[in-house]
Amino acid sequence: MGVSERDPYTGHQTTGHEWNGIKELNTPVPRPVYFFLIVTASFGFVYWLLMPSWPLGTTYFKGLLGSDQRAVVQQSLQEAKLERAQWTDRIARESIAQVQTDPRLMQVVRETGPSLFGDNCAACHGRDARGNRGFPDLTADSWLWGGTPEAIAETIRVGINSTHPDSRTSQMPAFGRDGVLARKDIDNVVAYVRTLSDLPTADASPEAIAAGKSVFAANCAACHGEDGKGNTEMGSRNLTNRSFLYGSDTSSLVTTVFNGRQGHMPTWEHRLSALDRKILTLYLLDLRAARR
Repeated sequence: MGVSERDPYTGHQTTGHEWNGIKELNTPVPRPVYFFLIVTASFGFVYWLLMPSWPLGTTYFKGLLGSDQRAVVQQSLQEAKLERAQWTDRIARESIAQVQTDPRLMQVVRETGPSLFGDNCAACHGRDARGNRGFPDLTADSWLWGGTPEAIAETIRVGINSTHPDSRTSQMPAFGRDGVLARKDIDNVVAYVRTLSDLPTADASPEAIAAGKSVFAANCAACHGEDGKGNTEMGSRNLTNRSFLYGSDTSSLVTTVFNGRQGHMPTWEHRLSALDRKILTLYLLDLRAARR
């Protein structure tokens, strides 16, 4: 079939190719395609002249406009730093109570705190700060070392059983493993401790609970208090609020008394700035207030 053949319907020449009776037309490229190709090429050429582009050995062609993206980024960072200083200086300077009464500063805390907490604390305490097994709920009212702003800030600074010279230090003895208490005494004292939190003690007789109370007074009250409500000066847990780090079931409590416990929290003094630690403190206080 000749190329010069024309399609009787469109008037275009054919290419000579045919598939199943369908002939290919030799239609011209639409003019808008050429237009956009020319515009694109022109734009690229002009941009190449005006903006930094080709490398020239140890330097590069800086463009006729002299644009410097590094300078633009540095200026943006400087502006962000100045903007951030407007609130960081106030949070660093003012007391925690003053910051808590300022809605604008607390909004900054609520925006900044989750990132700080997520990057540094959530791995142990959970994204919602509700804690995990072995790690306390930071939204609760019961804190091992006290829940005042000053106590929280100090705990974050020095850690617990950490490498910091001023670290808070606490350890529960292994009463069973070290032979301090017989297994029967451990079972009895666990039964008594469960009564402090009004937990079910159907498997324990009144005599066993009474014996457990005596064991508690002789071995546990020195740290946890005669009423079992703990001592924030020693980091001993309140045993009356069902808030048990390692579980409140009988088996978990027996394991705790038998093997002892020693929690660890790193010191954040050299990992986070004083400002970041203060924001974290404010953030945790705000979470606790929101839960009430």
